[in-house]
Amino acid sequence: MPLALFVALSGVRIYDTDILRLGLTLPGFVERGNVIASMPSLGLLTLAGATPSSWTVAYQEADGEVEAAIEAIRAAKPELVALSFLTARAKESYQLADQLRAEGISVILGGLHVSARPDEAQRHASAIVVGQGEWIWPQVIADFERGELQPRYGTLHTTEPLDSAPLPRFDLLDLDRYNRIPVQTTRGCPLDCSFCAASRLISPYKRKSAERIRQELSAVTTRWPAPFIELADDNTFVNKGWGRELAAVMSEFPGLKWFTETDVSLGDDPELVQTLARAGCTQVLMGLESISPESLDHGTDSGKWKKRQRERYLRQIHTIQENGISVNGCFVFGFDQDTPDTFAATRDFIEESGLSEVQLTILTPFPGTQLHQELGKQGRLLDPLAYEKCTLFDVNFQPKNFSPTELRDQFAELISSVYSVRATEHRRAIRTRIYRNRPRHD
Repeated sequence: MPLALFVALSGVRIYDTDILRLGLTLPGFVERGNVIASMPSLGLLTLAGATPSSWTVAYQEADGEVEAAIEAIRAAKPELVALSFLTARAKESYQLADQLRAEGISVILGGLHVSARPDEAQRHASAIVVGQGEWIWPQVIADFERGELQPRYGTLHTTEPLDSAPLPRFDLLDLDRYNRIPVQTTRGCPLDCSFCAASRLISPYKRKSAERIRQELSAVTTRWPAPFIELADDNTFVNKGWGRELAAVMSEFPGLKWFTETDVSLGDDPELVQTLARAGCTQVLMGLESISPESLDHGTDSGKWKKRQRERYLRQIHTIQENGISVNGCFVFGFDQDTPDTFAATRDFIEESGLSEVQLTILTPFPGTQLHQELGKQGRLLDPLAYEKCTLFDVNFQPKNFSPTELRDQFAELISSVYSVRATEHRRAIRTRIYRNRPRHD
């Protein structure tokens, strides 16, 4: 049978060597990096599930140099390679695709970057898939088999229900490689933050049914008896009633632990938080974005919902953590309203709030985002094609109140403090207390 090989260019390398060297000395920074780097591509696993049974399918990670990836792909001898990648690795991915095509291997490119830059990607591919690929993939395979592969497939924001998508091929994964397994329960987000480069770029907000989630969890736990699940959602608990349905399903799998992303409104419902904790939810990542009301007013969602939540941040964090779930607060730096005082104020807020984990990033204008369009019109993108700097830790635009170097230096000073040994151990102790006092798994 012909082989379809699904290849993910995983991992993101910080471009700025000073930030990279500094990060490698900070335990908290290293810990977060290890978590992010250890996730397989759910999109590719889903495409594998959509591939006809007349094909053999395999999954590879290409987290090293391009030449090593080429050798691994050659060894597999595929008829077709499906390649997905983050923007920061776009140039490497194009190089890999060009080399494979020169050797006679057909290459299909897809993912968020391809959807944002389809004309560019098409120059390096036998075909590209724009938007949500799981429904169009069988057509791609059929066209390939007939020798009639089209240059472009798919459209943005298709409305097919998530329950109609194929089950991901979790069985393709190496059990020892990953410390967490992705499962998606929702796609998209009702908020429209200008810098967001997640699934809302390609999909309206959708939810899976409880039965479908149960099927996917059963597929995972067949191979991993007590896995750690990371929900590949942008904002899981928009609908609190549906959140209770999700908790009920999760509770059916004893020993299951899981993590997801949501917004601060979760703290409005302490009973739901306790229910989620009993169902195995250990942590939620929250895009707090900034402690500055001015930055939230101008730099996030058009409806200014996040600005209206600012005065509730401390109370919401306390409610969620006191009811058994750790909060990972995510902050972004480089908004037009940010000043040097923003960094010191954020450090003070982190300490006052008792956040049990923190993610600090630099504002990044990813292709396809409203932020990228606005900065491009203003002539503030330092190099629109410097994709290697789209890492969340590199400055790739001209800030308003800093030079690029000043923003980098302020960020470096803050991460040196927030991710220090003392601060990291303090947050670890907070997490231990939260988990010790959490409600027991149902």
